[in-house]
Amino acid sequence: MQAIVCTQYGPPDLLQFKEVPKPAPGNNEVLIKLYAASVNPLDSFTMRGPLFFLPALGKLLKPKNKIPGCDIAGRVEAIGRDIKQFQPDDEVYGGNLVGGFAEYVCVPEHTLALKPSNLSFEDAAAVPVAAITALQGLRDHGQIKTDQKVLIDGASGGVGTFAIQIAKHFGAEVTAVCSTRNIDTARQLGADHVIDYAREDFAKSRQRYDLILGANAHHSIFAYMRMLNPGGIFVLVGGNLSQILPAMLFGPILSQLGSKKFRFFIAKMNTKDLTLLKDLLEAAKIVPMIDRRYPLSEAAEALRYREEGHAQGKVVITIEQVT
Repeated sequence: MQAIVCTQYGPPDLLQFKEVPKPAPGNNEVLIKLYAASVNPLDSFTMRGPLFFLPALGKLLKPKNKIPGCDIAGRVEAIGRDIKQFQPDDEVYGGNLVGGFAEYVCVPEHTLALKPSNLSFEDAAAVPVAAITALQGLRDHGQIKTDQKVLIDGASGGVGTFAIQIAKHFGAEVTAVCSTRNIDTARQLGADHVIDYAREDFAKSRQRYDLILGANAHHSIFAYMRMLNPGGIFVLVGGNLSQILPAMLFGPILSQLGSKKFRFFIAKMNTKDLTLLKDLLEAAKIVPMIDRRYPLSEAAEALRYREEGHAQGKVVITIEQVT
């Protein structure tokens, strides 16, 4: 099969489009013939390695997981002997830590669900990691409630576009933070208020929120905590290293000192939440936003574009299959 292969850690230019062996499913795995995947920050980590902040040292390591791609959509080709939920020819979507930038991938059963019937494979591939992160961030870690005031920083990216819609589904009053060119999109997705960060520093506002989701956090942990109402929660799910490290260091301390809480988590792919999202997608309660599509052979360019930080929604990889 053809796949995008990471033979050494580094930038997208080092990725290779080449022929590799087709995988075989284990007892609890599903072999999927892929039709689409999408690009996520995790793919950059797979590509650049655990020492991405020290590129010179990173070159001394060899990639263990050689094929990036954690969002997938396709058709079941074969199943392991312990598989109960799926059969060959089922159309599925879901997530895997690696392997999605290829014609075939083996995935654990518990990270899959049936594909929403009203979505194409490309649209379905744009959903899993971003929507699961938004859902678990708001529901499980943010404890979102009806009529709460919710701020979503980074509202135009993959997680942010789903977070607007999911927060509205839970009955919240949503304020979206995005750039000028994304204001109309944020409103179309349901945001009650939109802040253009190029024209207004929302951190200096007197407005306070019950829940803040940092999908692309650009301010300090102290600024976000200051914007919370008493008992409010700041959930950090994205940002660069200069925001994440201080938040990880000071967030737990600040949570202990007062009623305002800080949460950071890694989303957990699971069939139950994918099925919930499937129901919401089929009911048109949420919709995926796709910025650009690239063929599998141009996955390196897709990764490069996502890393520039200007994508409006998701970047999708299409995988042409020979039948």
